[in-house]
Amino acid sequence: MLDGLILFAVILSLAYLRVSVLLWTFVLFAVLIIFTAFSRFSNASLIFFWIIFLLAAGFANLGFLRKRFFSRPLAMLLKDHMPSISPTERDAIVAGDVWWEKELFCGQPQWKKLLALPKPELSSEEQDFIDHQVETLCGMLDDWQIIKNHDLPKNVWDYLKKERFLGMILPKEYGGRGFSALAHSTIVVKIATRSISAAVNAMVPNSLGPGELLLHYGTTEQKQYYLPRLARGEEIPCFALTGPEAGSDASAMTDSGVVCYGMHEGKKVLGIRLSWDKRYITLAPVATVLGVAFRLYDPEHLLGKENEIGITLCLIPTTHPGVEIGHRHLPLHMAFMNGPTRGKDVFIPIDWIIGGVEKAGQGWRMLMECLSVGRAISLPALSTACGVLAYFATGSYARIRRQFNLPIARFEGVEESLSVIAGYAYLLEASRLMTASAVDQKVRPVVVSAIAKYHMTEMARTVIAHAMDIHAGQAIQAGPRNLLAHAHMAIPVSITVEGANILTRNLIIFGQGAILCHPYVLHEVECLSKKNINIHQFDSLLLSHMGYFIHNVVRNACLGLTAGKFLISPVRGPLARYYRQLTRMSAALAFVSDISMMLLRGQLKRKERISARLGDMLSQLYLASTVLKYFNDQGQPAEELNYVRWCLKTCLYEIEIACNELFNNFPSRAIGKLLRWIIFPWGFAYKKPTDGLCHKITKLMISPSALRDRLMRFCYISKKENEPTARLQKAFLMIDAVEPVWKKIQSATKHGTLPSHLNFEERLKLATQINMITHEEEKLLKEFELLYREIIKVDEFSFDLSTVI
Repeated sequence: MLDGLILFAVILSLAYLRVSVLLWTFVLFAVLIIFTAFSRFSNASLIFFWIIFLLAAGFANLGFLRKRFFSRPLAMLLKDHMPSISPTERDAIVAGDVWWEKELFCGQPQWKKLLALPKPELSSEEQDFIDHQVETLCGMLDDWQIIKNHDLPKNVWDYLKKERFLGMILPKEYGGRGFSALAHSTIVVKIATRSISAAVNAMVPNSLGPGELLLHYGTTEQKQYYLPRLARGEEIPCFALTGPEAGSDASAMTDSGVVCYGMHEGKKVLGIRLSWDKRYITLAPVATVLGVAFRLYDPEHLLGKENEIGITLCLIPTTHPGVEIGHRHLPLHMAFMNGPTRGKDVFIPIDWIIGGVEKAGQGWRMLMECLSVGRAISLPALSTACGVLAYFATGSYARIRRQFNLPIARFEGVEESLSVIAGYAYLLEASRLMTASAVDQKVRPVVVSAIAKYHMTEMARTVIAHAMDIHAGQAIQAGPRNLLAHAHMAIPVSITVEGANILTRNLIIFGQGAILCHPYVLHEVECLSKKNINIHQFDSLLLSHMGYFIHNVVRNACLGLTAGKFLISPVRGPLARYYRQLTRMSAALAFVSDISMMLLRGQLKRKERISARLGDMLSQLYLASTVLKYFNDQGQPAEELNYVRWCLKTCLYEIEIACNELFNNFPSRAIGKLLRWIIFPWGFAYKKPTDGLCHKITKLMISPSALRDRLMRFCYISKKENEPTARLQKAFLMIDAVEPVWKKIQSATKHGTLPSHLNFEERLKLATQINMITHEEEKLLKEFELLYREIIKVDEFSFDLSTVI
């Protein structure tokens, strides 16, 4: 029995450590020699062990036989059954870079590598711009009037152009600000806490659009002409991609252009006769330069031998004959400019292609490369703004608002919702910073940006929903006093744009993540896609993949049985356990995703729910990583520890939910049960944050603290005393001084010392006369009560709704 356990332990150790083929062959050979000479195994057992060893060693070491009798037939079989990959899918796959998410996907996250990444920080110039120009802009905005008028005032548009908000990301050499992705993100956050419509108008020219496309792919002439004009706001750009037939499915794009000769400015030139019908295009109604994506055809072979060149991007002045703009959409009554654009048989010169004729047909890849960058900044920033605004407005309101003579924050039901707002606000900020920092590190984070887009917009939706519940009746009365209504209206827009959330979760996160992050799959697909398969390359990949799979099986069985308690953590203390558990779940993802791809193969593309749950595992691992990174970058302040624990517990719990749903719905029920036993042999491993932990993080939210100040540092609070944010902040800062005095008045009223039939001011006056409170305390309560009445008041309008009363 002991001999068998020793042999089993040796085999497990070799697989767990994933040693080289030569090393495990030598070690097992030596062990079997020793066992043959000295063990108590029967001859039959020894013969069995030697046969198994010789078969395994022969397969691993005799490459010429393996290639001929195993790898070659398998390659032919897989090539026949491999799912097709369309050109647009291939472009999307190779358009981005992998980053930290690959470590998480492969099951061996190097946490010290994560913690050593540069801390995201604004430059002094960027911080000064936020403190002055952005602060000034926010002070100019009246979001109620902006929504009512469906546009920004002219002085705001002029200020955006004058201060080069529309050229934040453009290099200084072209007259832009030359700001980092972090600065771009932070500026959008602050503006969005004041007006989402204004933030979108300022954000879009710096996101996916002509500016970024020209910067990366434009010809020298195009850059020199357009970029300075875009930076100064002389040109307002928009980019038209979505059409009636082509939403999420870009391959369905019907907009087309044909290469031909035509007349331009009185001369016959080579160009394109272009027709398009686009919708949902932000800034289109006011744009002066229009970017268009279309399919380019060359039936006369004026550019080359190909009939269909592919998706191509061009820039067209909106004053050009045949261009139709000006009509508007009204996205849930938000006031940012959005509308359709059309053109029928519009002739444009060939050199209006972005990047010139050399970039014809490369449009989809260009878009995917830029989209991953823009998606990592824009929507995460807007989502964080929703989280920060709710953290401030709802936390303050819940502390100030009284029911049953208690602040509503003291009620457990309200506290439960407050804890979600608090925890997600922290998680949103952590995710925003780390994701934007990837762009500043020159990474094109295609998978990370998809994770951020989906989960951060969903978190924002959850946060605003909880905030609306707490504000209750006040939150559903539209008007200048309502700080949440426009965020509530705008959330579905964020959910929908730049890749609808359903698509992003079910197809993109794991679909692209699996191919880009897996150590072998992309290379195997490329190898099998070739007309003549390189068997030597395929065989090498196959052998390595088999070793990877065996290692994952053994490692997950060991981690499951030990609950990951013996994994190495990069830190000591209360967070060490979470590092170990995240490593354990990373290993689980590596194993389960490999099993899913091996068994389902091409079907996995259609098993969207399976793909979504695997994507959820990867996403929650990434989100948890951002929290650990953020906490480390802030110097690990003790008061934040409970926020970190809340976020990590939530992420681990969500991972377990994804695992359970995956196992319960795996196409093979037997394999689903086997996977559950391997990953979670002792049953449920993670729980939601406890009520006690929720209470602790809420307490910091409703009391002055360094953490509250840091989370709110980019939330705009007006300096005008008659505005809702100013009143909330002033009352919040007074509440600690007010509450003891208020309790005296309440207690005296309850016990009859102060008659209950007296109104509030009369009770205060009497309390002062009998020396229950001081004159200063009376003055403080009167001032606070006036603020309180203004805070809980809702807007009223004239009967025709034309005037706020």
